[in-house]
Amino acid sequence: MTQTTRMPTVFLGHGSPMNALQQNEFTAAWRKFGASIPKPRAVLCVSAHWYTQGTHVTATQTPETIHDFGGFPQALFDFQYPAPGDPALAQRVADLLKPLNVGLDQQWGLDHGTWSVLAHVFPEADIPVIQLSIDRTQPAQFHYDLGKQLAPLRDEGVLILGSGNVVHNLGIMNWREQTVAYDWAIRFNDLVKGSLASGDHAPLIGYDRLGQDAELSINSAEHYLPLLYIIGQQTATDTLTLFTDSIFGGSISMLSVAIG
Repeated sequence: MTQTTRMPTVFLGHGSPMNALQQNEFTAAWRKFGASIPKPRAVLCVSAHWYTQGTHVTATQTPETIHDFGGFPQALFDFQYPAPGDPALAQRVADLLKPLNVGLDQQWGLDHGTWSVLAHVFPEADIPVIQLSIDRTQPAQFHYDLGKQLAPLRDEGVLILGSGNVVHNLGIMNWREQTVAYDWAIRFNDLVKGSLASGDHAPLIGYDRLGQDAELSINSAEHYLPLLYIIGQQTATDTLTLFTDSIFGGSISMLSVAIG
């Protein structure tokens, strides 16, 4: 039975889309998380891979599985995550975010930032899923504040999920020694964990003032910003659980955090 009790909110470090097909420490942790929480009535995902001008929410009844990448095995392109959409929830999101004009999108589906993790969190694909885009024209505070506005959904049985990576710099990945992390990546990952543990979100919002470690780590802002939607919902009574805390290829943090 679908629960309508207060849901946690979660940020998952999604890493490679190949995780959709693999069984590893990350996918095992995602499956454990999904099994540990009440079954949500729906999922709202903020994915790094829907980076737009303006704010949009998917409003289709049957969102397609988008294979928004290249150079991977055919099995990944064949993968489908046939979760239904939820147009009524899309409208609810648009209402919550007023006076912001939120577009009800009929074209986008579920990109790999969403389905590669949900394939493990909810492998049956029987829970409605919608996506909220990230407006690339807006500052970090805007995204954090939108997270706060979305918080009532937690009491309506909706799991709000951010999918990205807090350290994401593909251009300087270490392909030869994939388990060895760069010093700056470790330092920034630790800073993020410290701010989360203390509940001090100011440094995370003002990441552009944190110096070179942050500049190298947030080479792609769209992978970092989903975290701000999630921490924007954190309250004084919420518990905080960090999991899958590894750095892959020197410069990809797989840090995940559940709040609530």
